[in-house]
Amino acid sequence: MQQSDVSPENSVLAWFARAAERGDPYAQFNLGLIYKNGDGVARDDARAFEWLRRAAERGLAFAQNHLGTMYAQGRGVAHADAQAVGWFALAAEQGDPSAQQNLGDMLRAGRGVARSPEQALDWYQRAASQNLPSAQHMLGECYLRGEGAPVNYPLAAAWLRKAALGKYAPAEVALGLMLRRGQGMAANDFEAAYWFRRAAGRGDPSAQRLLGLCYLEGVGVPRDAKAALPWLHRAAGQGDAEAQFSLALLLTSGRGGLRDEAEALTLTTRAAKQGHVLAQYNLGNMYAHGRGVAADARQAFYWYRQAASQGAANAQFTLGVMYANGQGVRRDEVQAVEWYRRAAAQGDASAQNNLGVMYATGQGVAQDDAEAVRWYGLAAEQGHALAQYNLGGMYNSGRGVPRDSVRSYMWMLLAADAGDAAASANKAIVARRLSAREIEDAQDLSRQWRAKGRIDV
Repeated sequence: MQQSDVSPENSVLAWFARAAERGDPYAQFNLGLIYKNGDGVARDDARAFEWLRRAAERGLAFAQNHLGTMYAQGRGVAHADAQAVGWFALAAEQGDPSAQQNLGDMLRAGRGVARSPEQALDWYQRAASQNLPSAQHMLGECYLRGEGAPVNYPLAAAWLRKAALGKYAPAEVALGLMLRRGQGMAANDFEAAYWFRRAAGRGDPSAQRLLGLCYLEGVGVPRDAKAALPWLHRAAGQGDAEAQFSLALLLTSGRGGLRDEAEALTLTTRAAKQGHVLAQYNLGNMYAHGRGVAADARQAFYWYRQAASQGAANAQFTLGVMYANGQGVRRDEVQAVEWYRRAAAQGDASAQNNLGVMYATGQGVAQDDAEAVRWYGLAAEQGHALAQYNLGGMYNSGRGVPRDSVRSYMWMLLAADAGDAAASANKAIVARRLSAREIEDAQDLSRQWRAKGRIDV
């Protein structure tokens, strides 16, 4: 290292540089840390790595730990998890609590080493016993989730509380959530809000969001939409997608006299771009219906597709409709069937009905009345009025099922009662072919279905 690398005005840095060149491992470590963090000089990962390596090779535990983080993050050196694990292990064996936690993190995730939740738990325990709040938090999370040991709510709460008392915001949030859910203790919304407020005051975005939602819902604090607003704004400003979405809903609903559709659109878009599936679906709705933005079927299709690709059944159904009708995309009945099928497999009744229609008409799939009846039946049993009407029609004509006017009339009755106009108009036509006894049987079946949600065979 040349003397010119160090500003002559920075006497502390100059002293560390001279001592480091003479081989002092502590000076080498401090010089590496200065370059790593950019303290008083431009951040220089390459120089940081070099000085930390020299100190680490002299056996300095905290230098070994920092060198491990350089390998794990690929800073100043090519990313190498196995090398990171090696340096973390050397420091951890010397008792460095941060290295012990870092080694636990690598074992828990299986990064650079075979995954071992049990060994991770052991290293977290060692670090937590040295009063490292972040390790206490991780130990609590392991007991909470049953990683490396059976689920143990009392132990989880005890370690989380220790970390929370150490003013560690993630632990304050986790403890608050346990209190909200009543995990291993009596549910206490008031105390949960207290911990959320502590963490929120420290700038934790998830805590800010949770505190904002507490005010929105009146959980542990008075219900107050206006008090919720600044906390949701703070979390949203830090990029918390859930807060952005929740704030957008608040500004769309007008609760507490708060309404700003333009800001709601901005926030929904930000959350959607981060992969928030409900925001993606809502953004699709906004473009589809021109809510707060000019209607744009292509943009609507794009955002529905994003949500559908993440498994959102309502978006998958809507995508099927758009393909079937050529809205925002070229009409493609095969794609319509594919997206209806995905949503139908998740139990979406509208998708099941529409898939039945595709089979009944042979659109995008080989015509198959039996399959149409199967999908209509699944939707009808969920109370989907149009599917009940369609199923009644299949029984009436004997398509895909033996002709049965009593069953036909029964499904028509249910569909009409659910508000289906076509069923209301056509049930009388079916009834003309029935005797008084058959009509009474159909009415009995409909009452049985309403009572049990099924028909006893």
